[in-house]
Amino acid sequence: MAALERSRGKVWLVGAGPGDPDLITCRGRTVLERAEVVLYDALSHPELLEYAPGAELINVGKRYGERSPAQETITRELIAHAQKGKRVVRLKGGDPMLFARGSEEALALEEAGIPFEVVPGIASPVAAAEFSGIPLTHRDLSSSVTFITGSDQAGREWTKEAWTRLATATGTICVLMGMRRIREITSALIEGGRDPNTPAAVVRWAARPEQQTLTGPLHGIADLVESKGLRSPAIIIVGEVVGLRERLAWYDTKPLFSQRILVPRPRAQAAETVSKIRARSAFALVAPAIRIAPPPDPSAFEDAVRRAKSFDWVVFTSQNGVDSFFHTAQELGLDARLFGSARIATIGPKTASALTRYGLRSDLVAPEYIAESLTEELLKLSPRPERVLLARALEAREVLPEALTKAGIFVEIAFAYRTELVSGDEAEQLKKALESSTTVLLTSSSIVRSLVQAIGFDTSLLEDKTILSIGPVTSATARELGLTVHVEAREYTIDGALDALELHLTRDRVSGV
Repeated sequence: MAALERSRGKVWLVGAGPGDPDLITCRGRTVLERAEVVLYDALSHPELLEYAPGAELINVGKRYGERSPAQETITRELIAHAQKGKRVVRLKGGDPMLFARGSEEALALEEAGIPFEVVPGIASPVAAAEFSGIPLTHRDLSSSVTFITGSDQAGREWTKEAWTRLATATGTICVLMGMRRIREITSALIEGGRDPNTPAAVVRWAARPEQQTLTGPLHGIADLVESKGLRSPAIIIVGEVVGLRERLAWYDTKPLFSQRILVPRPRAQAAETVSKIRARSAFALVAPAIRIAPPPDPSAFEDAVRRAKSFDWVVFTSQNGVDSFFHTAQELGLDARLFGSARIATIGPKTASALTRYGLRSDLVAPEYIAESLTEELLKLSPRPERVLLARALEAREVLPEALTKAGIFVEIAFAYRTELVSGDEAEQLKKALESSTTVLLTSSSIVRSLVQAIGFDTSLLEDKTILSIGPVTSATARELGLTVHVEAREYTIDGALDALELHLTRDRVSGV
């Protein structure tokens, strides 16, 4: 049976969830990672496509008033790719079977004899309500909820009769795709007997840092939407439960909500940082100022990797150094036994975490994310190490090797990688990201230098940005290059930096800045 399915291919109808890419189900992510072809909607978050790096990506997003593929074309594409024996994912915003035409696609696949599977997603009206602090039901306010589409069915004219009947038939009403007719819909509900002062809300781009939520009485919500220029995609919610938003709003009241934080690091190195930023309701704009390049002398680095067991300690100062070391070891046919009795030290928890991907734990983690901290910890050891192998970037500071050498410890530096400045299109993308950002996150001295170089030393581009530094060493470099550091982390980690930024913004709001 498995062989038969593989020869015919298979289609997975996957719910992408409401907005935040972290809200896709575990099953949905697993299916994406195995996909060979992905047909995705406009409302599925673009970062979800990164889970399918080897797949053919086909944009079939549909928006009212814009040119987009007809449903028949999409269905034909699904069938055609599956008939070629491909694993095909149809990635749909929200849930694939709730106002998403997933059932029509499933029926077409069944008729064509194509195996399919449905992977449910968090439905957009449920998420829109909850991310705006509105419970769809409440024991004292609403014991029923109705989901309804406000768009036309092909060949059928819109009428208000159904809306007047619905007006008092249910506690909470959630309208999808109804923004074009919000005035007609709300008028029909009032005409059908709904109290004109019933609380109503419109939630746009739910579960994303650009989320907008407007609330007002049913009779005035259309005017409010028009005055604010709010457009699709948005969900309309009508019911007494909307009145609870004032007390239950949690997502768009976070200190970093809607902040646009530039992360000038390579995307592959920024995934964890992006996730932490997004968890605080902020945008993460990833636009690298540098790219990671191979070691300047690969053969010398290979030799150092082979001799790792001849040292007392092997020291890693970054995740890039760890990855380069083990990638080289794998190419040489070596595994963790290459360390022999040598122990491993790292700067910071992030570098230590990188080790765990290769089945190893750091014997010593510097409590602070700076070379001085690791130097201090190594010199406290008894007995002190006699021989240390330091795997680091070509451009790294000399603080650690100089201090250890001065203490009588032999240090061999193995250049694990080097950094190169971005140029051309990448440099332009960095400048555009910088222009639209509110905050710039600086995580190392090399990032500071590279960023300033990449923008042509035009530090005026940073004058209206909040400069957020991960620690004093990075801050010192920034100031040397003419930048004003507005916020510095007390704990030299990404979480520490974001904590400091939250405190900074909260103080500004309290003081009225």
